[in-house]
Amino acid sequence: MIKIDDLVVAYGGIEALKGISLEVPSGKIVTLVGANGAGKSTTLKSIVGLVKPKSGNIDYEGTDLTKINTEKMVKKGIALVPEGRRVFADLTVLENLKIGAYSRNDHHGIEEDLEKVYELFPRLKERTWQAAGTLSGGEQQMLAIGRALMSRPKLIMMDEPSLGLAPIIVKELFEIIKKINKEGMTVLLIEQNANAALKIADIGYIMETGRIILTGTGKELLHNEEIKKAYLGESL
Repeated sequence: MIKIDDLVVAYGGIEALKGISLEVPSGKIVTLVGANGAGKSTTLKSIVGLVKPKSGNIDYEGTDLTKINTEKMVKKGIALVPEGRRVFADLTVLENLKIGAYSRNDHHGIEEDLEKVYELFPRLKERTWQAAGTLSGGEQQMLAIGRALMSRPKLIMMDEPSLGLAPIIVKELFEIIKKINKEGMTVLLIEQNANAALKIADIGYIMETGRIILTGTGKELLHNEEIKKAYLGESL
């Protein structure tokens, strides 16, 4: 679905990505794991056009994403759940969700997808008319995911969805990510929480200072001794 080849991104004279290559196959959960500053978010920003690469290619189903704008990406079936959730605080839950469908004009389909989001996140249905800024952190994260789903994407990308959330909410969110994937959606997950991410990932990439240093199935990486020491704690 997405193939990144030899991608270099520089901020000023400093290279944040130093020629990374990776693939996100259709129907899979792929995770990028690494510490702060490893280059995970820069990779995501490059895919959605928020950062222009110095060199390299990002191929999405035959289209070079470095050559098109972000709005066209939404129409091609790519959705982003940004770091920090970024909900519209003064708008209601329902208004936030409908903003996710801004590029669509199929009224009936939008109503169907609203119901699907409410099935995934019953708490959002209970708070339809509540201002998004008054929701808890976990509820805002659910809303951000629901909003992305409203564009009916083929690929959903999530930037640090577990950040700042209680462990019980993190567990719930990751179960929902698995459910979304089982329904046929491809997921690219950017995470510092290596343990949670690798447990659900088909494929994992470990990033360090702008490079991919290791790749494998989620299970392989979970049981890799180096990864255990660096990211999971030796006891896990």
